[in-house]
Amino acid sequence: MAPMKQLYPTLLLALLAGPLAAQTLTNNGGILTVQQGATLYIPGALDNKASSTLTNAGTLWVAGNLTNAGTVASSGLVLLSGTAAQTLTPGGASVAQLEVNNTSAQGVSVPTDLGITQQLKLTAGMVRTAANAIISLTNEASVSGEATGRYVQGNLRVTRTNVTSATNFTNSATIGGNGQNLGQVTVTRTAGLATAGTSYGTFGNNKSIDRIWTVTTSTAPTGAVPITLAWLPDNDNGLTDFSRVLIWRQATATAPWNGAGAAADASTTRSISTTTTSFDRLTISNQSNPLPVELTRFLAARRANDAWLSWATASEKNSAHFDVEVSVDGQKFQKVAEVAGQGTTSQRTNYTYTDSRVARYDAPLLYYRLRQVDTDGTTSYSTVQILTVSTAAQTLAVQPFPNPFGQSLVARILAPQAGITTLTLTDATGRTLCTRQLALPSGTSDISLPEVASLPTGIYFLAIQQAAARRMVRVVKQ
Repeated sequence: MAPMKQLYPTLLLALLAGPLAAQTLTNNGGILTVQQGATLYIPGALDNKASSTLTNAGTLWVAGNLTNAGTVASSGLVLLSGTAAQTLTPGGASVAQLEVNNTSAQGVSVPTDLGITQQLKLTAGMVRTAANAIISLTNEASVSGEATGRYVQGNLRVTRTNVTSATNFTNSATIGGNGQNLGQVTVTRTAGLATAGTSYGTFGNNKSIDRIWTVTTSTAPTGAVPITLAWLPDNDNGLTDFSRVLIWRQATATAPWNGAGAAADASTTRSISTTTTSFDRLTISNQSNPLPVELTRFLAARRANDAWLSWATASEKNSAHFDVEVSVDGQKFQKVAEVAGQGTTSQRTNYTYTDSRVARYDAPLLYYRLRQVDTDGTTSYSTVQILTVSTAAQTLAVQPFPNPFGQSLVARILAPQAGITTLTLTDATGRTLCTRQLALPSGTSDISLPEVASLPTGIYFLAIQQAAARRMVRVVKQ
């Protein structure tokens, strides 16, 4: 008797005169192939289940939801064209080309990360990512077709590997020039989520447009870099006066915002071009909206037994005074001094203050910030400056920042002596999530923890140990 052959279900679509249609298609353990030049039209949903393979070199036209839990190899076009809300669940897959032509008010939802290697084209309808999901475009990929009522609402990331000149990232940002090589540059645009700290910054009662661009470069700028940012009327966020807008920069998601570059008129273009020497998180608002005082420098340094603080403003508007605040843990601050402001001036002003006998705080690290108070009581905060207090009684210490954290977390460790330090991150049940053995010098070291990006929201504990000394702090993932 001949051996029994095992059959594997395979659907192969070759070049057809017209598209093949299927009301709803479930691929459960099979191999579905759409060859180059062929079109598979599905008026309903497509579900590519676990242990299934979907290969698309042609056009995959889906009018319902597209869900993947298996393997996808897509060098062709995925067309989402529906009249009702659609959901694209990538399941970790990437596609070459994605076109969205959805006429419903809801558009297409993307609940998890999606990679695109060639083009994202918006013909009709919105594309909405979840708050923590990112649509990522690789080096050669681009976005086209964004317009009012038709754009990516959420997180859209574009990477370019060798930025040596003005480069259009196609997500409303153009960066580069002045002969600088920035290396690999990634621009993540968050738009339309209307969530403070996620899509736009908060400045007391003030606000920016509902877009933030987070820019990272593999090579730091050595001088001023040209940058152009643009937005749609959908993201005006209630602002109406764009005659004097400014790009504002934020070092981290919890830091205050400071102006970058010069103000410009964006009334007709909804775009602004300027130069900046650093990037981080960027947004746009009226020139005087986020910060009535343009703080250009704030430093903290040790002088003998004292802390010497210095800061400067490029201009001030209705500035009453500065409160100098200090903290021993980076969380709870107390006022130690009040320094009078200049009211309203367009001139540069330098300030200094000496906090005497810092040993009285009995802390290895001190955190200083400025609280700027306007004549009408409006307040804003500077960035935090960290001062190491060198004393004979110096002890092991750790300070996480930012805390609460989002996609990134840094542990600032103060080691009283050089040696091996063990860093451990655990969850609320005591389960160890990561452990590192660090050979640290004496003094302060910043340790980045990229592992936290994949953690769910919740409470965690960060511990360090050197010899018999151990410290633990509580951190929160938002």
